[in-house]
Amino acid sequence: MNERLAAFLKLVALALLVSALTVVAFAGGFVSGMVVLQQRTAAGAGGTPVRVEVTVTPGEAPTSSPVEGTRPPSSEETPSAPAEPSPTPLVSSPTPSSREETFRVFWEVWEILQKDFYGELPDEREMTYAAIRGMLETLNDPYTSFLEPEIAAIEREDASGTFEGIGAMVRMNEQGFLEIVWPFEGQPADKAGLRPGDVIVAVDGQSIEGYSVYEAITLIRGPEGTDVVLTIQREGVEEPFDVVVTRARIDIPLVRSTMLEGGIAYVSLFDFSSHAEEQLEETLQDLLAQNPKGLIFDLRGNPGGFLQEAVDVADLFLDEGVVLIERDAHGGENVYRSGPKGIAQEIPLVVLVNGGSASAAEIVAGAIQDRGRGVLIGQKTFGKGSVQLPRTLSDGSELRVTIARWFTPNGRAIHGQGLEPNIKVGAGLMKARDFLQKALTLLEEGDREGAGRELQKALEVVEGSAKEEVEGLIADLDTGSLSDLKARLERLLAEADAGGGMGDLANLDKDPVVQRAVQYLLTGE
Repeated sequence: MNERLAAFLKLVALALLVSALTVVAFAGGFVSGMVVLQQRTAAGAGGTPVRVEVTVTPGEAPTSSPVEGTRPPSSEETPSAPAEPSPTPLVSSPTPSSREETFRVFWEVWEILQKDFYGELPDEREMTYAAIRGMLETLNDPYTSFLEPEIAAIEREDASGTFEGIGAMVRMNEQGFLEIVWPFEGQPADKAGLRPGDVIVAVDGQSIEGYSVYEAITLIRGPEGTDVVLTIQREGVEEPFDVVVTRARIDIPLVRSTMLEGGIAYVSLFDFSSHAEEQLEETLQDLLAQNPKGLIFDLRGNPGGFLQEAVDVADLFLDEGVVLIERDAHGGENVYRSGPKGIAQEIPLVVLVNGGSASAAEIVAGAIQDRGRGVLIGQKTFGKGSVQLPRTLSDGSELRVTIARWFTPNGRAIHGQGLEPNIKVGAGLMKARDFLQKALTLLEEGDREGAGRELQKALEVVEGSAKEEVEGLIADLDTGSLSDLKARLERLLAEADAGGGMGDLANLDKDPVVQRAVQYLLTGE
C-alpha cells in the first residue's frame, strides 16, 4: 500500500477520533432536527434563510445558519426534575503514542485486506468513510453523523433558494428506515396519498436499509416535475406497495388566519423560517383589532425553523421571563428570555400540537405550557432536543457532533420525549386510521364480527377520549344501528385526518381539535 496515502488516512482517522470523542468548544449552539424532503436550487447570495434538508438552529452568534430541532416532554404537572442523563465527564485526550497503539490493529486489518482479500475491495475513500461511520455508530447517537463531501455540499447549498421535492417531513426510525412524520398539506406527498407513519423502504427500486438519513434523502430529492417511486410499508397493510410522487416546488405561506364562530381568533404558523415572527405579529394585530374572546395558535405539523424566530414568536405571547435553556457537555448554560412587550400577552390562549410539531414549535409550545400562559390541545409532539455542531473537514466532508441539550423554562428535558398536551384529542388515531377504515368497510359489507376485530386492533394504539370512543363502538357493535355505528366511525376517521397538520381554513368547523379548543376558550372546560 502507498505509504504516503496510509499516513494521510491515519491522520484523518486520528483527527476524527479526537473530534468524536473529545468535547468541542461551544460555538453558537446548533440544533439538528427533523428532515424535510425538499431540495433547494441556488437563488443567489443574500437570499432569505429558509428550512434546510436537516435543519440546524443557530444560537446567538451565527444568525444565517438554518435550523430545525425538537423539544421536550411535558405534562399537566411540572416534573420535579429533568429526566436527562448527566453530561459525559470531559476525558483527557490520548497521547500520540497511545493513539498509535490504539490504531495499530486497524492498520493491521487494513493491510491484510489489501493483500489477502479474495474479491474486489471498495475504493480506499469508501472504506475510510465506512470506518468513520462504524466509529460513530459506537456512540449510540443517531444525530452525531458524518456527511460525505457530495452530501455536505448539497447541505451547504441549501442555505438559500427555493424548495423542490415531495413536501414531507421525515425521521429515521429504530429499524433504520425513513418514516414520514407528516406530508405537507396540498403538496406532492400529500396528493400521492402518503400518511404519517408510512415507512419508506426503497426509492426507485433501491432499498434504503442501512442508509443514513442524508443518503436516503438524496435519493428522494430531485428537480420539479420529475417522478420518484417510493416503496411504502404501512401499518395494517401486509405487503409493501409503490407510490409515484411527482416532485414540485414547495411554496407554502407561513401564516394563515380567520375568525371563528363565538368570537374566537384562529392563526396557524407553518414554520419558523426567516420573518416568521414579523408575519405572525402583523396577523395578530389584525385579529386582535377584532376584539376576539380567545386565540387558537395552531402549531400542528410545524417542523421548526430558526431559534431566534422561536424566541421572538414566544415573546409575542409571553411577558418577561425564560423561553428555553441550553446546557452543554461542560455544564455550561445559555438562557434565552422573552421581553415585556408582546402584543398577545393577555388574550386567553390555546396552542394546538401534534406529532408533526417539532423543534422551534416545541420551544414555543413548551414555554407557553411551562409558564402557564396557555394550554396545549391535540397530540404528543415529536421531541428532539439535542444540539449538533457541524464541522467541515479537510476533504469537504462534514462531521456533526452532539454537544448540548435543550430544556424548557422549568428545566424539563426535551430530548426523546415530546410535549404531552394538557388536553388530548385524537391521541393515537393516526396510527389507528387503517384499522378504523377497515372496520368501516366491513360494517358497510355487513361483517360486524370482522369490524370488531379491526376495532380491537385500533384499541391497542389509541389513547384518551379516542380510546373511550373506540371502546363504546365495540360495546355497541352487536346491537347498535348500522347508521349510528358508521357515523361514529366516520367522525373518528375525520378526527384522525385532522390531527396531523395545520387546520384547513375552509373546514375548521369540522376539525375536532379546533372545535375542542373553541369549547375550552368559551367554557373553560
